[in-house]
Amino acid sequence: MINKKGIHAAFIALALTGSLLTTGPAFAAGTLTVSSPQDPGSWDPVDTFLVNWASVSTNIFDGLTYRGPDRKLVPGLATSWKELDGGKRLRFTLREGVKFHNGEPFNAEAVKYTFDRLLGEEGSKGPQKSNYAVIEKVEIIDEKTVDLHLKAPDPVLLTKLAGYGAMIVPPKYIQEKGEDYFNTHPVGTGPFKFVSYEPKVAIKLEAFADHWGGAPKLSNLDFRFIAEPATAVAELQAGRVDLVIPPTIPIGMIPTIQGDDKLEIVSTPGPTVYALRFNTRDGITKDPKVRKALILGVDRDTIIQSILGGQAAPIASFQGELSFGFDPTMKPLPYDPEQAKALLKEAGVAPGASVQIDVRGNDATFNEVVQAVASYLQLVGINATIKPYETNVLLNDIIPAGKTGAMFQQSWGGWTLDYDNTAYSMYHSGEKWNPYDKDADLDKLLESQRSITDQPKREEILKQIANYAADRALEMPLYNLNAIYGVSKRVKNFTPVPDSRLRLTDVTVE
Repeated sequence: MINKKGIHAAFIALALTGSLLTTGPAFAAGTLTVSSPQDPGSWDPVDTFLVNWASVSTNIFDGLTYRGPDRKLVPGLATSWKELDGGKRLRFTLREGVKFHNGEPFNAEAVKYTFDRLLGEEGSKGPQKSNYAVIEKVEIIDEKTVDLHLKAPDPVLLTKLAGYGAMIVPPKYIQEKGEDYFNTHPVGTGPFKFVSYEPKVAIKLEAFADHWGGAPKLSNLDFRFIAEPATAVAELQAGRVDLVIPPTIPIGMIPTIQGDDKLEIVSTPGPTVYALRFNTRDGITKDPKVRKALILGVDRDTIIQSILGGQAAPIASFQGELSFGFDPTMKPLPYDPEQAKALLKEAGVAPGASVQIDVRGNDATFNEVVQAVASYLQLVGINATIKPYETNVLLNDIIPAGKTGAMFQQSWGGWTLDYDNTAYSMYHSGEKWNPYDKDADLDKLLESQRSITDQPKREEILKQIANYAADRALEMPLYNLNAIYGVSKRVKNFTPVPDSRLRLTDVTVE
């Protein structure tokens, strides 16, 4: 049976009381093998934004806060917190008796080191620093109390502390071993500890019996990096993989899994949205009329039904319904090929003009989608060529450097479930994921909402941002895809999470 009731009740009680788990069974022998489509290349929390990093590392690291499958925020390494100075200072009381996997104690020094590092030179090398830039400094009050001094109130910061760059790291270990070693030999305070890592092949973890939340029920947790979806599904069918995580499983293979009495599909609404973003700096897509024409020329509803099997919903902006800032009154541009042709003609684009669409080569489902997009564009006089890249190359070398074609694939989970996390990264001038566009008015809107604690007021600004981006046609919004898991029926107590940040402490295998 799949447990869809959220975080295990014992964990909630533990987190809310701040007490250590002192009773209950020790972890049982058993290994869960998980297929992940991507090796992030570094296990350092400051080095990545990838959900496939989080799928693994949510088991290795803890943050001051924790957000589980039910999307509620509860204590993590901090047992409580309070606002001071009108929200410009956050005081955290830290959990006692916690150790890192190497035996190093968790304390206020570790918290200060983590954020000094994130906001310093090391953090500047990765994509996470801007998410935490509101933190001015960390002050140690005593060994179990720290204050985060903020440049301005940040209504999303407590959620940001539950993942990615804010995961607490061991000062002594990193200082002794060095940054490069830490990238490939991670140490945290989480329920599983690192055993071995073979790049692009696998990472192996084992239960950390001394975890403050109690030992996991598994003894071992193995992640295999299987980029080819058909291979991942074959390994699931053969019993060499127990769990295949998003976004691996092509829609077309869902019936194959459902037809195997040893397997099941578990699908849950997720935050991940897909779009084809535009190069607004060069070529014909520099013109907003052309961008709007390309959007009008693609029948996205038909793509959702025919290729995605209804496992997705259409979107009007680069966010789904789970996102704070979602505007239900916004409607996607309709499929209108005649208007698309008229706009292209008005923009001076002759029939037969070409565009290049850059995609992740291993995303089988999206490759079907983009083939359909290219076919629709052909009907309005645009020749689209599709250029596949290895995922890490596209994400690390091509997009940030502004070397894409006219259009490029972007999928985004918005793991904070707040549109700011998406919009600031996508639209603010100088951000890694915005290599082309500079818009002072949009920058001003993005910056203005970050310090507003009045949530209805901030929500209105986020809706303005979504409408502004849509008016400028900065991307072709495609769909909000469900999180689809392939699961062996050997697996018990698995809770599907919308954002792929798996915490596998309660899972068992038969």
